[in-house]
Amino acid sequence: MWSKIFGIWMLLLSVSTWTCSDGPSEPISDVDLVTGWSDLVLYITKHTPSNSPTYASRAIGYIGLTMYESVVPGFPNYNSMEGQLNGLQGLPEPDENTEYDWPIALNAACREIIKSVYNQTSEENKYRIDSTYQHYLASLSGNHQDELIRRSDTFGTEVARAVFEWSKSDGGHRGYLKNFDKEIVHPDFPGSWKPPLYAQSFSHHPLHPHWGENRTFLKENSNLTLPEFIPYDTTPGSAYYEQFKAVYDQDLALTQKEKEIAIWWGDDPDDTFTPPGHSFYITNKLVKDQQPSLIDATMTYARVGMAVADAFTNCWKWKYHFFSERPNTFIPQFIDQTWESFWPDPPFPAFPSGHAINGAACAQVLTDLYGPAFTFVDSSHVGRKRDEVRDVDFVERPFDSIWHVALEIANSRFYGGIHTPQDNQVGLAKGVEIAQNVASLNWKR
Repeated sequence: MWSKIFGIWMLLLSVSTWTCSDGPSEPISDVDLVTGWSDLVLYITKHTPSNSPTYASRAIGYIGLTMYESVVPGFPNYNSMEGQLNGLQGLPEPDENTEYDWPIALNAACREIIKSVYNQTSEENKYRIDSTYQHYLASLSGNHQDELIRRSDTFGTEVARAVFEWSKSDGGHRGYLKNFDKEIVHPDFPGSWKPPLYAQSFSHHPLHPHWGENRTFLKENSNLTLPEFIPYDTTPGSAYYEQFKAVYDQDLALTQKEKEIAIWWGDDPDDTFTPPGHSFYITNKLVKDQQPSLIDATMTYARVGMAVADAFTNCWKWKYHFFSERPNTFIPQFIDQTWESFWPDPPFPAFPSGHAINGAACAQVLTDLYGPAFTFVDSSHVGRKRDEVRDVDFVERPFDSIWHVALEIANSRFYGGIHTPQDNQVGLAKGVEIAQNVASLNWKR
């Protein structure tokens, strides 16, 4: 208790120090401003209770869009998403022939949207958000007149409030209050999902069964064709049987490297910034590396955020349409009754893979914007305590291609024994389709 009070006191002190400083802080670049806020998004995502991959995907969608909309009026060659997205109307407009400082607007917008979307985060985290805002404001203000600072700050705040107001009607508002629906009647048919005995969650009720009913960011992403699913068949040699046999055979031959991949991409929301947060992390690494302009940086986060959010909405729609079983149900019954997956089951149906659709959506957006080549090291989990149960360390992952990341994300669930090849193949294909729809929006004039 005292440590928490001390932490809040220190954050308040830092706010006071930055606000009352005798002179302006060191100037900050546009990219450092955007990536600094994105680093904080990852921290808040990781350290906010009752989070989930579904809710986190929604959060980064609205945060990325707000970043973009807070600055796009200052760039005549780019278009707002107002009127292009699913019901987005009435965003604030800047006064014509009036000067604005767009980084200051962005700074205010980030504070407002993060605190609004992650309303359930701790008071300590809210002070952290406020202190970050004050720190950047001191850096950005320089010799600006007070009226310019106030006008720009107010505009960014109003944009964030308008986006958040729109978000309330999508079906996922405050979704952390209803992660598990205890009233849902589980379909029971051959091949249906069963609450796992070996699981990541204590709940025997599936996560967010109605998430697929939420409004997507894009109308085009609400009308995607239903993916094909291999018909149930327990006959050895049948297409359905062979899907699970492939999982079983892979598990028997798991290498140490494959085990490292399986745990690296687990991203349990109780311990990490979730799978969509991991996509945001990769995006942030690329933006830091490429150093794009302010408008292109914010567009990157908007496109990734909305693609990932729509990917999860559709993925959950299809998961509860097919309500399909996982290998931990099929394999012990029809292949090897002693079998147990390397990684524990998540609390929701299998098809298609959320990891695969998320990874592909992110990779397609980044490839569209920056090309396929990207050499970087994912060190997000370095320093985490060794997984003693599985006898595996968290070992950083080097990459030279954005698509190698997406494929490894998908394969990690196959190595973990919780997804079949068809779960991954369909997830990857649909993630690409969703991202291509995002790219087709009228971003530039």
